[in-house]
Amino acid sequence: MFDSWFPGIAAKRAEQRLKKMQADIALDIMSRRFDGAAGGRRNQGWRSSGTDANAENGPALAKLRNRARDLRRNNPYAERAITGIADNVVGAGIVPRSKARTARANKKLGELWRAWAETTACDADGLENFYGLQHKIVEAVVEAGECLIRRWRRFNSDGLPIPVQLQVLEADFLDEGKNGQNGNNLIIQGVEFDPIGRRVAYWLFDQHPGAAQAFATSASKRVPAEDIIHVFLARRPGQARGYTWLAPAMQRLHSFDDMEDAVMEQAKIAACFAAFITKDDAGGAAKAPPLIDRIEPGIIQELGMGESVSFATPPAFNSYTSYSWQVLHAIAVGLGVPYELLAGDLKGVNFSSGRMGWLHFARRVDVWQWRMLIPQLCDGVWRWFVEGQVLLPGGILDEVGAEWVPPRRDMVDPSAEVKVIKDRMRLGLLPPDDALREMGYTDPDDIIKRYAEFFGKLDNLGLIFDYDPRRVSGTGQVQSATSNTTEPEDSLPADSIATDENTDDATTDSNV
Repeated sequence: MFDSWFPGIAAKRAEQRLKKMQADIALDIMSRRFDGAAGGRRNQGWRSSGTDANAENGPALAKLRNRARDLRRNNPYAERAITGIADNVVGAGIVPRSKARTARANKKLGELWRAWAETTACDADGLENFYGLQHKIVEAVVEAGECLIRRWRRFNSDGLPIPVQLQVLEADFLDEGKNGQNGNNLIIQGVEFDPIGRRVAYWLFDQHPGAAQAFATSASKRVPAEDIIHVFLARRPGQARGYTWLAPAMQRLHSFDDMEDAVMEQAKIAACFAAFITKDDAGGAAKAPPLIDRIEPGIIQELGMGESVSFATPPAFNSYTSYSWQVLHAIAVGLGVPYELLAGDLKGVNFSSGRMGWLHFARRVDVWQWRMLIPQLCDGVWRWFVEGQVLLPGGILDEVGAEWVPPRRDMVDPSAEVKVIKDRMRLGLLPPDDALREMGYTDPDDIIKRYAEFFGKLDNLGLIFDYDPRRVSGTGQVQSATSNTTEPEDSLPADSIATDENTDDATTDSNV
């Protein structure tokens, strides 16, 4: 009746319905191009949000830190992963090489650095040298996601090589509840930024909020950013704080603990085999044995007439080996470490597969060193060191940078890898100084001087060893002594000399 009485309105309604159906079909087609954006039962429980990095991390930072520390205390794989990353990133220490204008300045800075950084004088707690602090800081970053280093200025009368000391603080000292405007600056989770996005201050507590004597933590105080180094690996642009590296594998680590406990309890129950004895009661009624309420391994219990024992048969889990192998591989992938490093399991690993895994891990170590530790920690501490030594008599007044040398990486195949380095040097692709730095030697000039002194001693004693490339070739053949005389630059080969028939003098062709 509506279509008959009002055909114009009915036509418009039909047209609008058609347009809506076309829009619904087009929207459904576009969403189906990406399975991750599709609806339906497959993605019904998929929770996601469009918050920025700080809004996403803020509510979870403290809980993630605490759970990561609990895993490290109680889970051997978490402890192995954290210490393994620190061992490979820091090792014996990332060592600086001064880049001053003169050799005298480099020598003086090197002596001051060894007296300050390579002793416990640099540590406010007096326990570690700078390389030990590097290792401790990397462990804290992996465990909690971030670490703070505070500079304390000292007096010259304190007797330190440099009137500066470093204090390593856990991330809990940073007041993550401090947010909002501070004049024109913006505070995000305890970090204060100026209008152009530079870090200008950190809001720190005087003591750890979880300390036993800290019943009521005092309010945080503003500390200028020039006295704080904040070390963390930013995962997203604009991220102000770091979160634990265990986060992608945290649930699996916890579930794996529960699985190990369940398998252990199953084994204990299976070990409780018991023997039961039933006696004939023909000799007269006897007092019934007491009822047992606990079964122990190897127990023998007497039963009375008419008594019997039955056991439940819980289902057995026979795939623990394959399950643990799969879970530990997933944990290793989430942490960015090789499975062999995490589990200490070398079964089924051949040279090729092991080398491929460790080469990729070496790239990850390079990222952690050159993207996080060296630009944030090492360069910052060197800047404080240079500023501190200016206060000493005869200090270097110029701005001096440093070249950082990471620890030597052990070779998987030394014979092949050393040959590659040698070939690169012979082809001019690698200077000898850089080759020595790749091998972990921080001062190539010192190595060359020591070589010269050592070979000078051999020459004075007339000794020749097969490792002396000046006297013995790579094939083991003794080479003739190098002559001290050299031909003049304008000397010519024999075929370029023409002899005059009328004289015995040799004349040189002017065209040669």
